[in-house]
Amino acid sequence: MCRPARINRAAPAPVFKELAVQVSNPIQTEIASVNGVALHSAGETPGAQELRQRACSELLRQAAIADGLLGANDVCSADGVLSEQACIAIELLLERKLPIAEPSEQACQRHYAAQLATYSSGERVRLRHILFAVTPGVDVAALRNRAETTLLDVRCHDGKNAEAVFAKAASTLSNCPSGAEGGELGWLRSADCAPEFAKEIFGQADVGVLPRLVHTRFGLHVVEVLEREAGEVQAFEAVRGAVAMALRQQEYVTALRQYLALLEGQAVLEGIEMTA
Repeated sequence: MCRPARINRAAPAPVFKELAVQVSNPIQTEIASVNGVALHSAGETPGAQELRQRACSELLRQAAIADGLLGANDVCSADGVLSEQACIAIELLLERKLPIAEPSEQACQRHYAAQLATYSSGERVRLRHILFAVTPGVDVAALRNRAETTLLDVRCHDGKNAEAVFAKAASTLSNCPSGAEGGELGWLRSADCAPEFAKEIFGQADVGVLPRLVHTRFGLHVVEVLEREAGEVQAFEAVRGAVAMALRQQEYVTALRQYLALLEGQAVLEGIEMTA
């Protein structure tokens, strides 16, 4: 799915990031449009992700006009930037179309019990890693093969030899500056890491080289956990508000995806694929 452009009050920015599909940027051979409204100028070739974002914005803009929240004289900009009036109208539209119920106490308790690591404080992990960075133009299949081969190699050693093997691999293969230090990242807390990295590392019991690659926005990581310091789980009452917010966020994301899918099904789309 994708995200509306320049909308930042209806929901936190991470919502729309989740809705945008990360893909390569193919060359456009025609002017993409939503119900006959062009999404870019004739000389512009926006990437697939950008095009989807513009299409979502335009679907919502047109829905706001249909609901009487925005004047029919509002014009779609060729660069995909919404007018201030359109942004306000879309916020009102989403408030009207996506009523989010307050999560029940039972739902909050279940979420809390399933995500205890998220609501713990003080946990620290000392680790090192080897990063195989995903950069524009890189052969991802070949990169994954190198990462998997390296993972198997460092897991085949133990004792002092294992430490030397990992350090050498990090210094010669890692795309992270920590490679110069054998991949050492020192002691980290969850907040020090990208969320997708923290999810794989914290709240676990594993010590040693993790049996699988860790995938993040930066690339593929071979990770070795050297030490762990357990954190303290916060009482449910202390994090009740954060739990409820997380559940409302999840419900909002689901509702927004469904609403955009509904608008897409009712629209005439030209020159754009809304799914990767």
